[in-house]
Parts: sequence; C-alpha cells; structure tokens
Amino acid sequence: MTKPIFNKVTIIGVGLIGASFALAMKKRGLCSHITGCGRKENNLKKAVEMKIIDSFEIDASKACVGSDLVLFAIPVGQFTETAKKINGSFKKGAVVTDAGSVKGKLVRDMEALMPEGVSFVGGHPIAGSDKTGIDTAAADLFTGARCILTPTEKTDTAALKKIVGLWESLGAKVSTLDADEHDRIYAAVSHLPHIIAYAIVNTVADINNSYLGYAGNGFKDTTRIAASSPELWRDISLMNRENILEFIEVFKKNLDGLSSRLKKSDSEAIEKEFKKAKALRENVR
Repeated sequence: MTKPIFNKVTIIGVGLIGASFALAMKKRGLCSHITGCGRKENNLKKAVEMKIIDSFEIDASKACVGSDLVLFAIPVGQFTETAKKINGSFKKGAVVTDAGSVKGKLVRDMEALMPEGVSFVGGHPIAGSDKTGIDTAAADLFTGARCILTPTEKTDTAALKKIVGLWESLGAKVSTLDADEHDRIYAAVSHLPHIIAYAIVNTVADINNSYLGYAGNGFKDTTRIAASSPELWRDISLMNRENILEFIEVFKKNLDGLSSRLKKSDSEAIEKEFKKAKALRENVR
C-alpha cells in the first residue's frame, strides 16, 4: 500500500490516542502540519510545547479549515454534535475518520453529516491504556496493534484506500468489519469487561472499602481497566447498550451457574468450568 502523505491534519481531541496519532504521523513523515483541537487550552498549549502538534484551535470549525485529514478522537457521544457544527468547514476532498470504540449507527450518522466531496471512514485502533492524557502518548502506540475499519456501501473507495494506507504506515494490522458486527464483537470482548471491572471495584467497596487496601496483583490485573476515563466509557456504554445489555444477561447466567455449583459444593463441575475458561484464555493472543 502506498504511503499516504497529508498536508494539514486536524486532530479533534488531543488525549492519549489523539496525541499518539500525532506523534506517529510526525515520526513517519506522513504530514506537514498538525492542528489540535480540544476543550482545554492548557492541554493544547502543552501539546505544542511538547511538539506533539504544531498549532491549536479551541474552535473546531477553525481547526478543520484546509485540512486534508480530520481525526475524531473525542468521546463518541460528542461525535455527531461536533460534526454538525463543523461540517461547513471541511475542505472538499478531505477525509474524516475516527478512533472511537463504537461504530454501528454512529458510522451511518457521521456519513450523513458529511458535505459533498468529503468522505467519512469509520476506524477503531485497538490500542490504548487505562492511562489518559498526552503525558502517556507514544509514537509507537499503534505498532503491531489491530485497527478495524468499518466501510459501508457508501464509503468512497479512494478514501478507504488512504485510511488503510495510513494505519498500515503507522504499523497497525488493518482489517475491516461491518459496523454492526464490530459493535457486537467489541461489546463482548471490550465493553462488557470494562463494565464488569467497574462493578468488581464497586462491589468490593460495598463489602468493605478498606479491603481494597489489601488487593494484590490478581485484583489489580483484573480491574486495571476500571481506571479508564469514566466519561469515555459512559458514552461507549450508552451507545452500544443493546449489545451490552444482551451480553450482561449471558454473564449473569455464567455467574449464576458458578453460584449454583458453589452452593452444592460441586467441586468437579467448578473445576470443569475453570478448566474450560483456562483453555480458552490460553488461546487468546
């Protein structure tokens, strides 16, 4: 795939993902100028000082003027309102993409908000951390990571090719999924685990808050993602709630099954369940 080169790039949301995207672009010489946009001027000034971005604007409409590529790296709940405010500022021929964890209807809504001559390509780099902010950003965050693109029947072929080439140039392993299938998959392997991690921490606190002070690595590993941004995961949970609610019921069924076996002291059945999970987990790469 030919390495795409962009003149001006705008990143809406200069946090961990947005800042890492900027650093990765700069490291690989994929653009001439990066403008950052966000709600906190101090954060944007710091990003300029750290040479993550070249300039910044608080007003997203101004930030997007003349940009060949626009990346949405804000919480998914803000996508459509932001797009409505700035779609008159997009340069004809620009490509708009994102790094959001929810696709489905959101992709179709974003496509509908694009003016003539501007293309939207849904994207989801499977990279990141429970840490937030530009201080933890890294130019190689996406190296070796999976990146899911969710083109539709309306996606411009040339725009899709550019975004595939972009993520491959950043070191990501690119694949495509139907937007709705994407949301079912990630409700199961990402969104549900986050909700469970939050619930585990709150459950221990409800039992006795002081118990958290005795937590070892097992608890810390299991609940690491509960340290993720509440705002970000609130939006993800609400926007993919139907899939998540369905899978919560499956989780409850499994938990109830273990509870039943514990009540019966059925050691053989308990061990069987644990062995099944162990074998499945060992095959996760």
